Amino acid sequence: MMKVLTFGEIMLRLKAPGQERFFQTPSLEATFGGGEANVAVSLANYGMDAAYLTILPDNAIGDACASELRRFGVDTRRIQRGKGRMGIYFLEAGANQLPSKVVYDREFSAIALAKPGDIDWEKAFEGVEWFHITGITPAISESAMALSLESVKEAKKRGITVSCDLNYRKNLWKYGKKAAEVMRELANYVDVAIANEEDVQKALEITTDVVVESGVLDREKYKALSQMVLDAYPNMKMIAITLRESHSADWNSWAACLNDGKNFYISKKYEIRNIVDRVGGGDSFAGGLIYGLNCYEDKQTALEFAVAASCLKHSILGDFNRVSVSDVEKLMSGDGTGRVQR
Repeated sequence: MMKVLTFGEIMLRLKAPGQERFFQTPSLEATFGGGEANVAVSLANYGMDAAYLTILPDNAIGDACASELRRFGVDTRRIQRGKGRMGIYFLEAGANQLPSKVVYDREFSAIALAKPGDIDWEKAFEGVEWFHITGITPAISESAMALSLESVKEAKKRGITVSCDLNYRKNLWKYGKKAAEVMRELANYVDVAIANEEDVQKALEITTDVVVESGVLDREKYKALSQMVLDAYPNMKMIAITLRESHSADWNSWAACLNDGKNFYISKKYEIRNIVDRVGGGDSFAGGLIYGLNCYEDKQTALEFAVAASCLKHSILGDFNRVSVSDVEKLMSGDGTGRVQR
């Protein structure tokens, strides 16, 4: 099976217990998470040869982080150590009408300080056939932005398939450049794009005179939006757009569509109630799509796998999607009863 490399920042995740507000009790639950690492863990859980590349601080926290990834079967041999610290994000889980809240503390992290030339791409890409990045890494700092652009250019030089989750994060773009200034250039090197409506509009500044109504996956409207992206980036082979309708913090509707320039696919829609943890839901979709496109014969099945995988993630605490292929395929087949398995 092909080797997939993901690249980005993994953080220390500090979460208030349950649905408590920050420091309602004097404790925080410590785990690790980050978009690209979450994808690598999903792929490893599906039995794929998944490697992760980042720059970690050379200390006990960095050691623990790498060890946690290895526990899931992720290849961590490409991880480098450097100056700086571990990035942190604080999470407060919402409930009912109270939304979840994320607070970033990532300035001067090891990867925020990294710059072009710090990574030997010849070694990093050895044996790699698929490379995954997101719009988060170039938002962290100007040097990380330059390193991100270097990474996709080096990947394309070697004929490696590049996927990118556009992942617009307004709270990270602080160093003077708009997201679109960077992401429109990076998109020129992307084969498979993953996004939601906001990502397309804010990261690529592509809008349509047809209003894409939140929660209603209108075939023609989404086909038009996705086709505008493909027309703007002729080297892009396909784009998947996810649709989340947020009824409350506990109840979301979830579906997606995919346009490969020839055909337009729409997935089944899931009603996800009593959400346990929605953080990492988009990453689990990306991981599911990469697996699906490489392991199923048709794109409709690949899309259904990605959406079902992400649906299941909403029932799992932490950033990582701790499910197997059989778990996902069971849901795809229509068994979503949640009955006890004996």
